[in-house]
Amino acid sequence: MQGRTRPFLQMLARLRAFRALDGSIDPDSRGASPFLILVAVVLALVLAILEIDLNHAALQSLGLMGDAFSADPIFKSP
Repeated sequence: MQGRTRPFLQMLARLRAFRALDGSIDPDSRGASPFLILVAVVLALVLAILEIDLNHAALQSLGLMGDAFSADPIFKSP
């Protein structure tokens, strides 16, 4: 039985040592990195652009996206 518990205890000791190296006892007390926030915002914008591009035809059929020159020809200059 000791043969099974020894690797388990070694793993627990390594995890405790790793957690001690982390430096913070309360994980909620640490703030988010500004770079991490920037990456999250950029990824959200890229996802939004890709979703709009993917659903371009459906949005255009609903009238939510117009053409580049969607103004009435009467209002355009000669």
